[in-house]
Amino acid sequence: MTRYSGTVFIVDDDDDFRDSMQWLLESDDLPVQSFSSARDFLSNYKGDKGCMLLDVRMPEINGLALQQIMLERDIRLPIVVLSGHGDIPMAVTAMKNGAIDFLEKPFDDEVLIPLVQNALIKADEMFADRQQQEQVRKQYETLSRREREVMSLVVSGKANREIAEELGISPKTVEVHRSRVMSKMRAESLPELVNQASQLEG
Repeated sequence: MTRYSGTVFIVDDDDDFRDSMQWLLESDDLPVQSFSSARDFLSNYKGDKGCMLLDVRMPEINGLALQQIMLERDIRLPIVVLSGHGDIPMAVTAMKNGAIDFLEKPFDDEVLIPLVQNALIKADEMFADRQQQEQVRKQYETLSRREREVMSLVVSGKANREIAEELGISPKTVEVHRSRVMSKMRAESLPELVNQASQLEG
C-alpha cells in the first residue's frame, strides 16, 4: 500500500460537510487539518507540505480570493476545488488559476480519495522542485558580480569572445569566470546551467 506524505487541508464553511470529509480521509490514514474559513487557514498555516480541498463559495474571502492570496504569499499547494451546482463557472476560473481539479457537490467518496492521493503526489513533486530551486538560488548567491554577468551572457548563448568584448575583458579572463560559474553552480554542462538560470527566474 502506498504511503502518502503531506497534510490534506480542508477549507470549507459547512461544518457537517467538513467533518464528514475529515472523517473519510482520516479513515484512509491521511493526515487532515480543517478550517472553517479562508482567514482561519491563513492565520494557522505553517508552511507544511500537502494539498488543499477548497470550497469556492464561502463568506468574507471566497475560494477564488483565497487562491489569489496564496499566489501572492507564495503558498504553493495543489488545490482541488469543491463547488455546488451553481458554482461551476467559479470552479473553471479556479482551474485556470492553477487548481488541479474540481469536484461538484455532492460527490461519491470513492471519487475523492484518488483525487486527494494524486494531489499529494503532486505536492511531493512541487516540494522537491522548490527545494531544488532554493539550492540553485543559494549557489547563485555565492557568485561575484562579474561571475553573474558572465553567467547571464553565457546562458543567453554568447561565445567567450563576444562576452569578452561586451565586458571589456580578455577571453582568457572570461574562461576563468565561466569555469568558476560552472563550479559554484555545480553545473555539469551548459544546458544544465541554462536550466538553473530559468529556475532563478521562476
